[in-house]
Amino acid sequence: MNIRDPEAMNVVIGKVLRYGVLLSGIIILLGTIGLVFSSGLSDISGALTYGEQVPHDNINVSLAGMIHGLVTFSAFSWIELGVIVLIATPVSRVVISVFLFAAERDRLYVLITAAVLVLLLFSMLVTPFIPGFNA
Repeated sequence: MNIRDPEAMNVVIGKVLRYGVLLSGIIILLGTIGLVFSSGLSDISGALTYGEQVPHDNINVSLAGMIHGLVTFSAFSWIELGVIVLIATPVSRVVISVFLFAAERDRLYVLITAAVLVLLLFSMLVTPFIPGFNA
């Protein structure tokens, strides 16, 4: 595959998006199946009547908590990982686009895509730590 061909670039980006969503869906499905087996089908079907709450764990929303949950096979941690993979899929598309535009030697689009990447990473990694920014 000639990476400088614009059609090849679209194929690569399309595959990244397709496989990212597919992987995310599989991980979320496995977590949901684990949730059904760990909580019992009656607990979850009762929640669908809007009369009860969905069964839940004490979820530690941190990277260390998620890793611990993955190691201990916590269904909620697997679902959380699936959502993170889903969020990371378009970000990985931007990262790959930077390299594909660089391979085409298109400096303008490398700069534009790199700026988009910096803004994405800033909004995800820095803004949660800004005082008074409780999004």
